[in-house]
Amino acid sequence: MLRPLRTRSGHVVSRFAFGTMQFGGRADAAQSHAMFDAARAAGITHFDTAYLYTDGASETLLGEMIAKDAEDLFIATKVAYAGGMGADNIRTQFDVCRQRLKQDIVDLLYLHRFDPSSDLAEAMACLAELKQAGQIRHVGLSNAAAWQVMKTVAVAQTFDLTIDVLQPMYNLVKRQAEVEILPMCADQGITVAPYSPLGGGLLTGKYAQGGSGRLDEDAGYATRYGLDWMPGAVAGLVQIAQELEVNPATLAVAWVASNPNALCPIISARTADQLRPSLDAIDYPLSAEVYARLSALAPTPQPATDRTEELS
Repeated sequence: MLRPLRTRSGHVVSRFAFGTMQFGGRADAAQSHAMFDAARAAGITHFDTAYLYTDGASETLLGEMIAKDAEDLFIATKVAYAGGMGADNIRTQFDVCRQRLKQDIVDLLYLHRFDPSSDLAEAMACLAELKQAGQIRHVGLSNAAAWQVMKTVAVAQTFDLTIDVLQPMYNLVKRQAEVEILPMCADQGITVAPYSPLGGGLLTGKYAQGGSGRLDEDAGYATRYGLDWMPGAVAGLVQIAQELEVNPATLAVAWVASNPNALCPIISARTADQLRPSLDAIDYPLSAEVYARLSALAPTPQPATDRTEELS
């Protein structure tokens, strides 16, 4: 059964999270502070960062912003994207995270990606010790396949540890999570905090209008969002947005949030103005009809054929 995440002061965490991946990078200090203030004004209490982001500037800037009311917020960070999931690497990076954030306690610590070459029992034992020591409150996984999550859940149980949150990529044109990830999390009582609801900016419609961004500057993003059917999906999204007189980004984020298993979309931006359409999605009343129209714009990956009846 899924239990709501809470801040240290006992408040239920906001349904949306704000991702600080741009802090200290594409967003300078002033822009970062403006986005943090806008997110707080919109009621967001869940903030996501990582040891890896912007060479530590993201955590450092966020640490300055949360200093006065950290107990009323929910702060998540990630470690072990590089260096493996060994205990020494987890502890070394996490100690740096806490120093940057200026926090003795972090509400949620993710393993940033699953490393099959690492000793999973060692990693879970380390996280269990951190939790028992009061340094973390929840454990999460990011960028993990369903089988990796379930393997981790099983090993974690031997240390009286639970996997509480999963952070997968999920948006209108990247829907693989619907096949196994989202149903698995619903079954296991794992909160889903999907990242990239705007598809690296693709679903804002800006590229169709000649705009630029990560898809132009990052080869990985260009490959991920360069499939030949995707421009048509974006065009359909923009058309529906025009009909409804709403920003395409608002619709794209609201679509993710409307999935009953995608509970806490992580939104982000480079400026407060750019962030506004995503914040508008918090209260946007997406109807079942519009949700279905948007869903029809992109193919859904199909699960493996169930041959039980054929073999019986």
